[in-house]
Amino acid sequence: MPDSKKSIVQVEAVVITRPLAQAKGFSEQVKAIGRKPEIFPMLEIHALADDTQLRAILARLRDFAMVAFVSPNAVNAVFSYIQSWPQSVTIAVMGAGSRAALAAHGITDINAHIISPTNPERTDSETLLDELDLDGLKARSVLIIRGETGRELLADALRAKSIAVVQVAAYCRKAPEFNAQRQSQLNSLLSQKNTWVVTSSEVLKTMLSWAEQIDFENGVAKMQRQQILVPHARIAETAKILGFLSITLTGSGDERLLVALQSEL
Repeated sequence: MPDSKKSIVQVEAVVITRPLAQAKGFSEQVKAIGRKPEIFPMLEIHALADDTQLRAILARLRDFAMVAFVSPNAVNAVFSYIQSWPQSVTIAVMGAGSRAALAAHGITDINAHIISPTNPERTDSETLLDELDLDGLKARSVLIIRGETGRELLADALRAKSIAVVQVAAYCRKAPEFNAQRQSQLNSLLSQKNTWVVTSSEVLKTMLSWAEQIDFENGVAKMQRQQILVPHARIAETAKILGFLSITLTGSGDERLLVALQSEL
């Protein structure tokens, strides 16, 4: 008689580490291409405890020649305060995710001047600088909207060109509480190889920290052997430094992440 016991084959999951609000929509896209999504947020975005400075600066947006958003979170945070964008003010963004966030608020190339890197495989401050008319911005003011912490490269490079720079925080970010439910979920995820979609260097560090907490001896090694999908070269470089062994750089934007996920089928 045939053995009635059937082996259970686990299906490789696509682990989505984005903040919950951003993870839900991408999860549906992952499901639509025939992959199994698992939402596992490893970053939380919070409103500022004190937004006095942000409100004051947004009230005088027209004073700036250009406003640079460092992330989709920066875009979404600002548009929770304002109703429209002054057409005289140029917008600079790092990649496709921020362009998509602008579009969700009705801001596109049709009604605004938007500058972003043209190389989808490297969308960061360095490549954004290559697209800017730095001479045209001299002696003018640029506003950089970011989280409470962030890189100083863009601001420093602009100031070196005699461009006045104002930076303001529009949100804060932190790792979620690593509670019992998350510990159990992570332990299950590390029991097999999965594909982890990582869109922040901060998340990589949290991944290793949490893995070590659930398995002091082997957790980090298990995590480092997971497949990592990242949209930006800087995140890929950080992953390599942190010891991840299987890293795929997809290029900026959800479409390229989805193409990479389809290629794994």
